[in-house]
Amino acid sequence: MPSDNRKSGNGSHSPGRSAQHAARSAGPRVPVAKTPKVYVGGEFIRSESGRTYPIKGDDGAFFANIPLCTRKDLRNAVEAAAKAGSSWAKRTPYNRAQIVYRLAEMLESRSDEMAAAIASPGGSSLDDARDEVSAAVDRLIYYAGWADKFEQVLGNTNPVSGPFFNFTVVEPVGIVGVIVDDSSPLLALISQVLPVIVSGNAVVVLASERHPYPAIVLGEMLATSDLPGGVVNILTGQRKELVSTFATHTHIRGLDAVVPAADKKELALGAADSVKRLRARSSEKDIDWFDESAQSVYEIRNFIEFKTTWHPIGA
Repeated sequence: MPSDNRKSGNGSHSPGRSAQHAARSAGPRVPVAKTPKVYVGGEFIRSESGRTYPIKGDDGAFFANIPLCTRKDLRNAVEAAAKAGSSWAKRTPYNRAQIVYRLAEMLESRSDEMAAAIASPGGSSLDDARDEVSAAVDRLIYYAGWADKFEQVLGNTNPVSGPFFNFTVVEPVGIVGVIVDDSSPLLALISQVLPVIVSGNAVVVLASERHPYPAIVLGEMLATSDLPGGVVNILTGQRKELVSTFATHTHIRGLDAVVPAADKKELALGAADSVKRLRARSSEKDIDWFDESAQSVYEIRNFIEFKTTWHPIGA
């Protein structure tokens, strides 16, 4: 009979297994470094300029290179928001509530990863980071609950003298820019973005300049959530390079910014020139994002329009 040259399980090792053994004996494995990208239009991109800026871990060592977005990146993000905004606004409030609730589920299931993203490059303790993640999940649930109810509270059937029905309804303003506070980088982001999108707006976000990494990780969660791409667009970079474009871009119809007092005047002048709604708060004043005052149905009211209709009775 012809000999069988196949090796049995007890024979010599395969080349692949030998290579693995050699790699183990060569020393500890070098972990794969993460390349952070921003989340725009449902895709992960680098800045069109190719520029980055480094952030350090809690041990002072290099942690990651963060994209340094430009004014062109901001304009591209506005275009992505414009494409997604109309279909998002047409969704039922109940469906928007479901999508926000699903995001809360995802953040809860990946809370350890997000806590590490806050603590490692941010310098806060892991316990404090976990508290911030828990508060962010609770805030998502809060606004998911309001998504299909705020119109009944903020809208109205108005009593008028005359044979008319008179009622006020709400509608989103369109695209809103959000410049996130540096303190509590995740909770501030959630607290500023959620009341804007539950009413049907799309947003372009400039993440915390000092602590951008939680926003990077949140973008990765958004990509696998039910939220349509382009509804939330997250940029990273230096505030001083982008503040003026946020203020003057005519397609951005509202702006919620936590910035140094020196930038508030520039925002006000630019917003007046482009006739946009502006809410500017000073970053020098410590905002307690954990406090219940940081969540309210009236946060939703800041970026909606009121439309009043008169209809003759019997017509």
